[in-house]
This record gives sequence, structure tokens and C-alpha cells, in this order.
Amino acid sequence: MPETKSKFFIPAVGAAVLVAGSIAAYTYFKAPSGGSSEALGSAKLVPSTALMATYITTDSQAWAKLRQFGTPEAQKLVAKGLENFNKQVFSDSNVSYEKDIKPWAGGVMIAVLPPNHVKSAQLKAPFQAPNAPINVEQESNILIIVGIKDKLSALNFANKLKSQKGVKFQESDYKGQKIIETTEKSKPTYSVVLNNSHVVLAPEKQAIEKAIDTFKGESSFASKEGASSILNKRVDVKNSLAQIYVPDYAGMVQQLAAGSPQAKQLPPQALAQLKQIKSVIAGVGVDDAGVRVKAIANLDPQVNKFQYQSSPGSIVGQFPTGTFALISGNGISRGWETLVEESKNYPEMKQGLEQVRGQLKFVNIDLDKDIFGWMNGEFAFGAIPSNQGVLANVGFGGALVFDTSDRKTAEATLTKLDTLAKTQQINITNKNIGGKDVTEWQIPRQGALLAHGWLDQDTVFVALGGPVAEAIGDRKNPSLDNSDTFKVVTGSLPKPNGGYFYLDMDKTQTVPLIKSLISSDANAITMLSSIRGLGFTATSPDKSTSELEMLLALKPNTAK
Repeated sequence: MPETKSKFFIPAVGAAVLVAGSIAAYTYFKAPSGGSSEALGSAKLVPSTALMATYITTDSQAWAKLRQFGTPEAQKLVAKGLENFNKQVFSDSNVSYEKDIKPWAGGVMIAVLPPNHVKSAQLKAPFQAPNAPINVEQESNILIIVGIKDKLSALNFANKLKSQKGVKFQESDYKGQKIIETTEKSKPTYSVVLNNSHVVLAPEKQAIEKAIDTFKGESSFASKEGASSILNKRVDVKNSLAQIYVPDYAGMVQQLAAGSPQAKQLPPQALAQLKQIKSVIAGVGVDDAGVRVKAIANLDPQVNKFQYQSSPGSIVGQFPTGTFALISGNGISRGWETLVEESKNYPEMKQGLEQVRGQLKFVNIDLDKDIFGWMNGEFAFGAIPSNQGVLANVGFGGALVFDTSDRKTAEATLTKLDTLAKTQQINITNKNIGGKDVTEWQIPRQGALLAHGWLDQDTVFVALGGPVAEAIGDRKNPSLDNSDTFKVVTGSLPKPNGGYFYLDMDKTQTVPLIKSLISSDANAITMLSSIRGLGFTATSPDKSTSELEMLLALKPNTAK
């Protein structure tokens, strides 16, 4: 939330509570809130037209779990950042989040409503051409619901803000509910207290009125088809910090695109692709390994053409322990076939594929057969440190490893590529690495640019840089799947799965190219030094469900 907007949301909350807190209500405020801060309770005040909603917990125990992570330097940096934020937001008052807001504020739900009609940012000049473009901007349309978990503390906070300078309050009535317009520096915020259990805020008055309509009986986000089921489903993460609900994914993208003047209208084919995803629910939590994100997508099996297949995971063992980044999966050929089939519905994509096919035919290579046809097994791409030869300046190279059941075609393709390289004045040489025959593309005075060879009967590798080929081909080196960092980052992710994205943050920061990019930002270095790694994977229990899980593995807090 922008700093200027957050500053006057604070007095808006106080003003709304203050209006609700008359002498008669004071006694009622002493009663406990009865769990009004739950996500479902907040969703009952959100109009059913909402495109998505995010529920953020204010449970101090869940957020305190984060304190078990991070180097002492990172902990100090975060504490300083929070202190500065508190000073910025409350700079014009004696308000403190810890003392004045935290005691009463329950969970916060942020709902995104359909965009309002765009408005002109400038009027057309008298002599402007009739068809000349007019600058436009999209109006923000969000609704924020803050649960009241301690009514007495909320009233005390409101009274404290009563005499705040520089803020104007104005009341209006809508269906028996008092809407408070809070204006600071000509910027209004609207708020209302509903059922003495929730403060509802928005930058647009219309959004508040829609929330009141919902409170009065119109359909809510909680009762909306698709939303009610995912609100009750709740993603299983420990110490949940936030939950995200998208009941109609395609509808959300379509409406947001339609409301943006810069966005082009979605073509029917793109909309059909979006409709593969019916709804999405995601959760963010903290456990003993770090911050974990889980997402569940409900798919339409009639539209979803992608055939999921789990990956054996054995190909990770072909990479050395020094590998600092890895992407793995299974069945590139199947994915390519799906892409080719889908391209029939997209003229531009189909034309692009035909152009590539035509260009490769000039060098006697069939894109479908020679490049993708034999990639029918597990595969992985890994980034490996190297400071020699052609890789000296960047500090790392890459290796692709494929399992295939069609070695004959793979060998024929590599031979064609070797022949093509010779026409570009590249020397083709043979070398033995770890008992394996490896072909290298040599550049004079710089060493090997590329190398390829077979690790076993069904596994071929292509490496960028001679040192990387040495690291892949020499099996005396420990393998990545046996490294402690890989085990920590990926060990708790679900298995079997479709493959991994893996990043070792410590090793990544030692790569010269990466090091040079962050060397001037001391704060970035401090924060990255608290991260052990990042792991991501996806599974699909059935054709109608896709599950994604990510772990940001953090280092334990060593401060005493």
C-alpha cells in the first residue's frame, strides 16, 4: 500500500470506530468480538463481484515464527525497516502500531473489485484532432476489511485520533449506516463499521456502499459459487500468514484486462487457455524450514490438454554438488507436441513455428524430429560455477542432461550440429573425461565453447564450457542430490513431482556476474545472506487439480 494512502487509512479507521462508539455502544464494546477476524467472517462483507481476496492474519504467534530465522545483521535490518515504516506512517501523530492498533486489529482482508470505468487524465484541447488519443488512468477499486478483536481498545484508539490535526471528517448516511469520509491533503478515504465487528475501508465511496449492500443481504464473496468452497478449503500451511482466494481465474484476468486502457483485448484463443484454470487458492506460512507457499489450482479437465507425468528425480544425481541452480522435468517431447497442437489456434504462433522449421531445413535439421522428438525422458538444466576459458568473465556455465529412449536420433542430431559448427570455423575435437568419449567445440586461444557426450546408454549431456563438461563427465565428484543444501531446500517438497526449480543462495552470491550486480547494495547482500535456498515443484493428483509448493529456506537466527 502506498505510504501516502496508508497514512490516512489510519485516521479513517479511527474515525469509523469513533462514530460507532457512542456512549450506548461503549458498554457493548467491552464484550469479546467472538472471532470476527476470521477470513469467512470478513468475506461475508465483500460483494460477490469481487475478483479475488487476500486474508492476512495479525496473529502475533504466526509472525513471531519468522524471528527464528535470519542472521543477526538481517534481523537488525528488518527491525530498522519496521521502525522507519512506523515513523513514516505515524509521523504526524503520537500513534504507535504496537500500542494503539495491534491490541484490537484482527485479521485483514483485501478484496479486489472489478475496475471502475476509466477516466480522462486530461481534457481534449480545443484544436485537438477528433481521433487523437486521450491519456487515461484506471481507478483503484479495492476494499479492506479489518476485524475488531477487542472493541474497547478500538474505541480508545478512535478517541486518541479525535483531535488529530490536518484531517477532516465528514459523515453521510447510506441505508442506515454512517459512512465516514476522511480527507488528508485533499485525498479522501471512506470507512464504515459494520455489525460493530469490522471496519471497512476503501479509496472509493461506491465500494463502501457495495459492502453495506452486502451487509444488508445482497450476495457476498463468501456465498459466491466457487468462492465458498475455496474459502472453506484453506491451504494447509503451518503458522499461516496469508491466504489468497481467486474463485474465477479467467474472469479475473479478463475483467482486469478490460479495465486497463493499456491492455489489448484478450483474443478468444487466449481466453480459452485461461479457462483451463477455474479457481486458485494459495497460502503462505512459516515452518521450521522457512517460508512456505502452497497453491492449488482447480482445472477444467475438458479444456486442459497438458498431460502431467511425474519425474523420476534420478537425473539430479548427474550434476555435481557445486551446481547452484537447477530446473528439472520430464517429457519435453510431449510438451512440444501440446504446443504445436495449440499453435493451430494462434495464427501468429503457428507462423513463427513455420518460420523456424523453414530456417532449420536449410541446414538439414527437422525441428520436430531432430530437436524435440527424442527428448522423451527426464531432463535437467543446471548452472555450474567456472572461472576458466570462455566462462571466465561470467563465472559460470550450464549443462543440459537428457534421458532418452531414442539414442539413434539424438546421436544423428548431435552429428548434424557438429557438421554445422565446422562451417563456422569451429574446431571439433574428441576428449576422454572420466572414461567417457566427449566431443568438444574448440575456439582458438579460448578453449572449449561447448561439449557433448553420453553419461550412460540412455543419458546424453550438452555443456557450455570445457570445465563444466569436466564437472559433469567426471563421476568422482559428489552429486547434487547428496548435498546438504539440496536436501534442506527440496527434502520437504512433495514427492513424486513433476520436477524441481532449485537455487542455492550462498553459491549464487559467489558467482562473479551475480556478485557484481549486488555488490553495491549492502542491504541486499545482508538479506540474501539469510536465505539458504529456494525450492519449487508442482504435482497433479488428477487432471482437474494442479498443486504447487515453494519453500524459501531460511538460515536459523544465531543471535543470542
